[in-house]
Amino acid sequence: MSQYWSPAVRHLTPYVPGEQPRQRLIKLNTNENPYPPAPGVGQALRDYATDHLRLYPDPTSLKLRETLAETFGIRPEQVFAGNGSDEVLAFAFQAFFCHGEPLDVPEITYSFYPVYAKLYGITLRRHPLNARWEIDLDALAHHSERSGVIFANPNAPTGHAHSLAAIEQLLQRVTDRVVLIDEAYVDFGAESAVALIERYPNLLVTGTFSKSRSLAGLRLGYALGAAELIEGLQRVKDSFNSYPVDSLASLVGCAALTDKEYFEACRERVITTRERTRQRLEALDFDVLPSQANFLFAQHDRLSGGEIFFALRERGILVRHFDTPELGNFLRISIGTDDEMESLIEALDVICR
Repeated sequence: MSQYWSPAVRHLTPYVPGEQPRQRLIKLNTNENPYPPAPGVGQALRDYATDHLRLYPDPTSLKLRETLAETFGIRPEQVFAGNGSDEVLAFAFQAFFCHGEPLDVPEITYSFYPVYAKLYGITLRRHPLNARWEIDLDALAHHSERSGVIFANPNAPTGHAHSLAAIEQLLQRVTDRVVLIDEAYVDFGAESAVALIERYPNLLVTGTFSKSRSLAGLRLGYALGAAELIEGLQRVKDSFNSYPVDSLASLVGCAALTDKEYFEACRERVITTRERTRQRLEALDFDVLPSQANFLFAQHDRLSGGEIFFALRERGILVRHFDTPELGNFLRISIGTDDEMESLIEALDVICR
């Protein structure tokens, strides 16, 4: 710990991402898409004029925002683009949740939320999941004094997603502060709340190109909501970095959005593989939570999560293990290709005998 750090930095506990191995492993730990981006992405990269690199990009990311708006059936002024959804979330915490009142959040959810809260001095009011490992939306809406509400739908790492009707009931109860719904995994079987934006001006939906668009290495995210919410995000962005989305990322993002046929085919492949893998895990005595994401959350009825995690790693297969009292028996398994999932099942068949 350095004497030069400011007090706030000394007390931070940074987010720890999934391991990025240097050796060759079957990598099922960070929820990346197992398939390449849309073919148009490669063409966009080949056509990109490198002379553009000497110029600053459009600070408003207008072309990307227009393409996102067309994709989701909203207006460009209802779209914000950022350098990955993590950055968009960080801007949102600063723009909407620094009111001096608690932020309502599920007890088990994306582990970056507590990091942002501590960075900005926001108190979290955590609500346990219910007996089915689902987010308790009634609990999130229960308190009248709040700085806002945030949750992931589908939730990470559990995979459960609430229906659009259930989310609308929450929005009918929480009208005074922003409700932020993190839809990083929504394309793998859940209902998007974007359809509710016009009726609920306090609703902000965030998304990413990392999962269903196969662009995790590009770092591109977005937020969708009322124009006044987008303006709030822009004010924070322009007080931090006017150019978070580079010109190449914007071009590639547009190419990924316009190839709807490839997107649907890739999405369906992941869903099909997920359901097949779930059935095979259950046949090996795993309890697998229902998932509408590109991962499964499972625990074995005899072996601990830690035992299986290390046994798989010895066999060259990397999954995610959260070594906490609540989640220690669970593994989060990203959906890979059919061949990768076959290798996983073969290894587990030996480990779990």
